[in-house]
Amino acid sequence: MMPYPLLSLSLLLMWLLLNDLTLGHLILGAVVGIFAGWAMASLRPEKPRIKKWHLLPKLFWRVFTDIIRSNIAVALLILRGKRRTRTAGFISLPLQIEHPTALALLAVILTSTPGSAWLAYDSRRRTVLIHVLDLTDEDAWVKNTKDRYENLLLEIIE
Repeated sequence: MMPYPLLSLSLLLMWLLLNDLTLGHLILGAVVGIFAGWAMASLRPEKPRIKKWHLLPKLFWRVFTDIIRSNIAVALLILRGKRRTRTAGFISLPLQIEHPTALALLAVILTSTPGSAWLAYDSRRRTVLIHVLDLTDEDAWVKNTKDRYENLLLEIIE
């Protein structure tokens, strides 16, 4: 009946947090959670095979510190206003990652870091198009992304 019970329960709890706690919302949230579990089961996502669990805290800490640093950099960029010229730009980043879970994690990491956004992935060329708010050196940005995230994700998942 419920192929993904944690997903269904999480959606029910989120539904109740966003709406009033009434019998109608409880029933509606349960229905939404159950149907979402069925939809997820029909997608049949491939389960990731994590090879090196001990590297997950390192990845988490790296992403956490980069998000804090990026928040500060974007805030300073905004506060300075027009005193400093910034050049936003697009980067085509070549990737070695092929596993869907690793790609999804990289997309979340790059998009949750202020100042950058994952726009499109080309599976044939294995490249991703990224928008960067303050692009000063494209090669350094590509090297930094590959060294900090892609190599670690390759070790953890693929």
